[in-house]
Amino acid sequence: MASVMFPILITMRQWLKTDRAIDWLWSGGLFAAALLLCWINLGDLPLRDWDEGTVAAVAREIWRSPLDSQTWLYPTLWGKPYFNKPTLVHTLIVAAYEMAGVNEWTSRLPGATLTACSVPLLYSVGRELFRRRASAVFAALVYLTSLPIVRHGRLAMLDGALICFVLGMMLCVLRSRRDSRYALGVGIGLSLVCLTKGGLVGVLFSAIAIAFLWWDTPRLLISPPMWIGVIIGGLPIGAWYVAQWKYYGAVFLSTNLVDQSLRRVWQPVESNTAPPWFYLVELLKYGFPWLLFLPQGVHHAWENRNLSWAKFALVWSGMYFLTISAMMTKLPWYVLPIYPALALLVGAQLTVLWDKGNHVGVKHTPEPYAPSWIGVFVGLAAIAGAGSLYFTLSAHRDLELQIILAIVALTSVAVARLIALQNPRFLTVLIWGCYLALLGLMVSSHWVWELAESYPVKPVAQMVQRSVPVGQPVFTTDPIERPSLNFYSDRRVIPASTQRMQRQWQRKQNPYFLLDNKTLSNFELQPIKIIDTAQGWTLVTRSDLLDSDPALPRTLTMLVDPPTGF
Repeated sequence: MASVMFPILITMRQWLKTDRAIDWLWSGGLFAAALLLCWINLGDLPLRDWDEGTVAAVAREIWRSPLDSQTWLYPTLWGKPYFNKPTLVHTLIVAAYEMAGVNEWTSRLPGATLTACSVPLLYSVGRELFRRRASAVFAALVYLTSLPIVRHGRLAMLDGALICFVLGMMLCVLRSRRDSRYALGVGIGLSLVCLTKGGLVGVLFSAIAIAFLWWDTPRLLISPPMWIGVIIGGLPIGAWYVAQWKYYGAVFLSTNLVDQSLRRVWQPVESNTAPPWFYLVELLKYGFPWLLFLPQGVHHAWENRNLSWAKFALVWSGMYFLTISAMMTKLPWYVLPIYPALALLVGAQLTVLWDKGNHVGVKHTPEPYAPSWIGVFVGLAAIAGAGSLYFTLSAHRDLELQIILAIVALTSVAVARLIALQNPRFLTVLIWGCYLALLGLMVSSHWVWELAESYPVKPVAQMVQRSVPVGQPVFTTDPIERPSLNFYSDRRVIPASTQRMQRQWQRKQNPYFLLDNKTLSNFELQPIKIIDTAQGWTLVTRSDLLDSDPALPRTLTMLVDPPTGF
């Protein structure tokens, strides 16, 4: 037996030393680390407004519909056609609903899992581009520890899936330079991108891929196998658009392709507009600490613009950033697909910084690191330390924020000291510190910080759900429609003006209104019946007590139902 096992062990040891085995180990380790960040505490916080509430509501309507109704192909939202986005991610959420029911965890699971998959995909992209494995590793770790990627990737939104499919498409573009069979993967990746975010996004990333190939490998642009593979792989998205056009006709083309896609370029959708430098500010707010090394990374890439990695990262980041900055519609998550390209730029620069430092047993004259970095990390340590102390001693004690800020402070102190000593291991400490701080944030109750911007919807939604019949709309004085409230209540709560409320009061036999306290105290329509109250909101409807008993005084403006059994 030993004579049989010994050669097997020798063969395994030899295989583990090969480049392919090392790549598999790195990919597996990165994927495991990403899964931990993306899955932990995933379902403990409510869905936030806008995309999360809307995506989950569309997925639930698909889940409730019989398979032969083809709602998965022709989705609806509150019974009306949903033209905003194709339903690939929504259908993946439906599969999660089938496994474990409708809840926050299943709503977020597909997007979070695909976000985790994008980390080893970026590593594979780096291995195609960089001569050294270290640059690919650094790029993947920078991407893994980027706050916007982890946080938005965990939400029940489309952006984590989009980045995963874009990276898969770009990986096939890079590999098709040496094997034309990967052209089919380019087409499949393009279909997945379009089925996630629509045709306009697919056109943008196709343009980025074509611009890179034109600069780097122009022969592929006139290669028949390349275009045949792309066309075959792109058949699903073509079939989807044809099916929508045949089913809905011109209304689909005008709504999906124009109103929900092209019009965003020259006209703000739902008043979501901002100056052209909006996304630069977003990067400055959430790109730390890796944004600190980006200027040097861009300079390094420009100096090496004859190399494929530099061409790829510069084309992707430059074209994408200019495009979204020129669009009139501005939304914070539009900037997310630029982070893989920025991670490649920073990863290449971190390899340079690693080589510049003092290494044990290596004799060379190291180039000094930028002294300003020491000041930046010392300042960050002071701010984070003061914040941690504040949340420890003040009346607003918060153990979660205290721990997160303490991690940031200790990491910053260690990084500043190692930079001063010209020790390249400051990069290792910085990566670990960022990972632990992000892990602490995701475990906490603060990672969906938008929930603190308005009243909690769950208590209000429970009140609406138990009191309002299914399919009955509710009109509210809240000026903004909240998709999360709609989702949790399973009723549509519609903002309405005073005039509209008056019309609904006259037209409907049992109108339901959700009123804030100020409106309730000045409510002129009568007689009303208070049904329930939650979080400063009161659910009311028209009372029929006065109509049933003419002897009651007509000046009565508010009636409350007597207790059961009265």
